[in-house]
Amino acid sequence: MNAPVKRIKRRIDGVLLLNKPVGITSNTALQIAKRLYTAEKAGHTGTLDPFADGLLPLCFGEATKFSQYQLEADKCYRALLQLGVTTTTGDPEGEVLQSLPVNVSAEQIQATVASFIGDRMQTPPMYSALKHQGKPLYEYARAGITIERPARPVSIKAIEINSLDLDEATVDITVTVSAGTYIRTLAEDIGNQLGCGAHLTKLTRLASGGFQLAQAVTLAQLELDDAPSRDARLAAADGLVNYIPAIQIDAPSAKLLMQGQHPLISVEIEQNGLLRAYHLQQFLGLVQLQADGRLIPQRLMSSHTLLETL
Repeated sequence: MNAPVKRIKRRIDGVLLLNKPVGITSNTALQIAKRLYTAEKAGHTGTLDPFADGLLPLCFGEATKFSQYQLEADKCYRALLQLGVTTTTGDPEGEVLQSLPVNVSAEQIQATVASFIGDRMQTPPMYSALKHQGKPLYEYARAGITIERPARPVSIKAIEINSLDLDEATVDITVTVSAGTYIRTLAEDIGNQLGCGAHLTKLTRLASGGFQLAQAVTLAQLELDDAPSRDARLAAADGLVNYIPAIQIDAPSAKLLMQGQHPLISVEIEQNGLLRAYHLQQFLGLVQLQADGRLIPQRLMSSHTLLETL
């Protein structure tokens, strides 16, 4: 009997913009993509629930160093709210808690939805991956245990009502939010303010940071690709942090930086703080610009190959 052929994993670097389908977890989607690429190292940039679809940036190799920064980027979603029904999870995967009549007008819905624009405090849902004493909250929720969750600041940047159906009691919205905002909780809060309750029935992520769903590929398309076509779909790692301001530095400063030192630069820039550092077109990583003009490395690309070009 022949032994199974062991797949040799490759070191590849880049970002895959995946259009995750409904019905699988983000981790399952990641593992499928990792297998298709025979990648050594891979990670995602924040989960989409199984009932949700849309943009899921996946990171390979060096790009995984910057996945955390994509978690902190603004997100845009299209969501369908079902008024009059609440569920244990705030989405279609939960059990119905309560059904109430929906006696609201289109004008009331429009005014209520618009009132959520701006900064606010939001309490994370129990059915979430947030950790309490090392365990995700959803594990406590499934065991019937409720953990007190402190409200945290979020920002609803924009909400647009695409359509509403008073007969079906549904509201279709597009919403842009800060990192850490739960759309399920937003749906529930809108329902509570209307006095009839609500839950989320559909959710599609349209954008994350500077990435758009229109750029994404499906798993089915990836399966059909040959290896060169698949590799050509990978975007550069700096796309994960393209919402952070950029700075250009000269070769001597770049070399010092990649050696872990703190070069002193002379550059006119409006703000101190976190920056993307480049030498010519080469992305070096993220640095902190101090008030005295020194660059402090925060998260850098691998120095092995970069130093050879400097």
